[in-house]
Order: sequence, then structure tokens, then C-alpha cells
Amino acid sequence: MDKGIYEFISEAQLKKYAELAVRAGVNLQKNQLLIIHSDIQNATFARLIQTAAYEAGASNVFIDWTDEQSTKAFYLNAADNVIDHFPDWQAARFKEWEETGAAYIHIISENVDVFKEVPTERINRFQKASRTKLRNYYAKIRSHEVRWCLLVVPNVVWATKVFPNLSEEEALESLWTLILKGSRADGNNPIKDWESHNKAFESRKKFLNESQFESLHFTNSRGTDLFVGLPENHLYIGGGVKDKDGIPFFPNIPTEEIFTAPHKHKVSGKLVGTKPLIYGGSVIDDFYLIFKDGRIIDYYAAKGQDVLQSLIETDEGSHYLGEIALVSNKSPLAQANTLFYNTLFDENTSCHIGIGNASPSNIQNRIDQSEEELKAAGLNTSLLSVNVTFGSEDMNVVGMKADGTEVLLMMDGDFQF
Repeated sequence: MDKGIYEFISEAQLKKYAELAVRAGVNLQKNQLLIIHSDIQNATFARLIQTAAYEAGASNVFIDWTDEQSTKAFYLNAADNVIDHFPDWQAARFKEWEETGAAYIHIISENVDVFKEVPTERINRFQKASRTKLRNYYAKIRSHEVRWCLLVVPNVVWATKVFPNLSEEEALESLWTLILKGSRADGNNPIKDWESHNKAFESRKKFLNESQFESLHFTNSRGTDLFVGLPENHLYIGGGVKDKDGIPFFPNIPTEEIFTAPHKHKVSGKLVGTKPLIYGGSVIDDFYLIFKDGRIIDYYAAKGQDVLQSLIETDEGSHYLGEIALVSNKSPLAQANTLFYNTLFDENTSCHIGIGNASPSNIQNRIDQSEEELKAAGLNTSLLSVNVTFGSEDMNVVGMKADGTEVLLMMDGDFQF
């Protein structure tokens, strides 16, 4: 096995991590196509996932390589008209993969500074072009019609940002330890550990779905005072979910969230972010959002104001919410008390919202409902889907029913049910 970032983890443990992604993450079926999205710097791990997938019976494993340095060069130097264009041939690949019934694994290795020299508007323009062309793909991802999984590996830049007072070697080793612990991939049998982990979600989801709260009220000492109205017949999901054929999978490794969709027009109050938001390689920090009738009517960021503005102005739907997630501060990730500068990890340390598109999976009987019916039910649609962490150590959440009944769901950041 290659050294570098992998010298601080045994090959046996890394193979278990790869197998977890294949057998629990996407729950790959025999004779199924697997697409692995990976930067070239993560080639060692991508190939281990490829091997694990073939051992699980994959019909084919295609690695969709990217290169962040080449992407940076594109953003900086490509002709201006190219930035607004996502090639048809690239979109055609996704369409063929979808028709073949592929599953998708995305390997993330955060480098928040790689695009700091790139004008934000060029990044946002290309992302808008790609999301427009791949609208159907992202819709299927958000609705869990196809199986997919996100997971991470560290790199030197990311590790030293998380642990600035450690040497590169110590930082890498420390980040590997937290990644595997937070992903519940550090035991002898990670797949069994995830089966047990998923059971803990089920009773809470059952309680919330039976309660059908009309709204949730979030408060803390940092200034958050937010009412989130919920659609009728909303559905909480989290942990393991199921695709359109009823096959279970875990979209995120790690995952600690139980989430549903807010009613598009029934969110009001103020939300204060508690961790930096990484978007398009840029950092948004020390920020707040103000809502009225569901819409973001005001916002401010001490760092990354222009990035926050471009995010919210992506389209009309990006002025509204598509997700509200409850996350305990007692999870392994939260207990690490670490800022990961990575949305996948940071969002799993406390409560968060999702700006933009809502998942039809968060409405009961959604398969039988048309796009117009989902919209009438209160679900938001957008090209965008970005999660924002706002939970804290003193976050309280109250569930409010139509008859005036109030139930304390979270106190000091932890579940009370």
C-alpha cells in the first residue's frame, strides 16, 4: 500500500473502511454497476473500494477521476462562455449510468484553500450550469431513488487546518483517528456496528412520525430563535434509508441525523450559524439568516458575505429551506469537540438546516405524488442543496402540535425522547 496519508492506518483497517462503503454504504447488489467519484490524490482508497465492489459481485466499477489542480486551472483560465456551459457528453454519462441502475460512492478529501484564488462568481456560475444540466440526477439523489454514499479520507492540508498546533504527521494520524471513530469504522466489524447504529434511529423516527408536530421551535444563547413549520404527513428519515426498490443503504458515512422537510412558507425567525460553511471551496463564517414566511429575507457573514450572497441567489428556491435535521451532541463526532472544516462531518455534530431542494422522501406516500402535488404540500425545489450547522451545546428544541401541546425534544443539544 502507498505511504503518505495512509501510513497512519493499517491496510486491514482501510480495507474494512472500503468494504463498509460498498456493503453498507451503497449496499451494492450482484451484477450492479458502481461509479466511484474520486480525486486522483485518493487513488489508493478508490482502488480498494473498486476491489471490494468486485468482491461483492459488481458487474463493473468505473472510477470517475477528478483533479482539483486541473479544476482550479479551469476556473482561473477557461473562456468566460465556457464557465456557463456544462457539456452534453458529460450529462449523457450520468443519464446512461442512471439507466443502467448504477450506485455511486463519492470520496471527499477537504481542501478549503485550493480555490481561494478563484473568483467566487466563476465557481458559482459553473456549478449552476452543471446542476441545471444534471437536474434529474440530483433529484434522484435527493429522493433516494438511487443508492449513493459519501465518505472521507484526510489529506495534509486538511489535517493541519483541523490541528494547527500539531506536526503534519501528528495531524494526519489524529484526523484519521477521528474519521474512523466518527464513521464507526474503527471496530472489528464495522458493518455490524452500523446495523446496531441504525437501530438507534428507528425508535426516534417512529416517535416523531407518529407525533406529526405542526412546528419545531429552536432556541439557544447564541441568538437562534427559529420556528420551523412542517408539512402535513411529513416523514422523518435518517440513518439507513431505502431506494425506489426498497433496498436499504446509508447515504452518509458518518451519519447522526434525523431529518425531514420544512414547509416552504412556514419558517420564521433568526438562525445563527455555529460552524463555518464550506461552499465551492470558500469559507462562510460568523453568519446569520433571517426568515419570514419561509423566505430568507436578510443575511450576514463576517467572512464570505459575497459567497453567502451568491449561494442564496442561486435561484428562487435557494431562498427557502429543504431540510431540517435533529442531531445529538452526544455522538462520537460531537464529543470530539473538533471543527472539521468539512460539511459532512460538521453537520453530524449538531442540528442543521438544508438550504434549497427538499427530498420527496420526507413526505408519506411520495411515490404516488406528482411534482405539483409535492409543491402544493409545501416542499421546496431548487438547484441548490447546502447544509448549514446551527446547533449548539445549549440548543433546546420544542415540538408544537396543532392543539397547543408542546413536547421538549432536545435540551442542551441532546435528545429527550
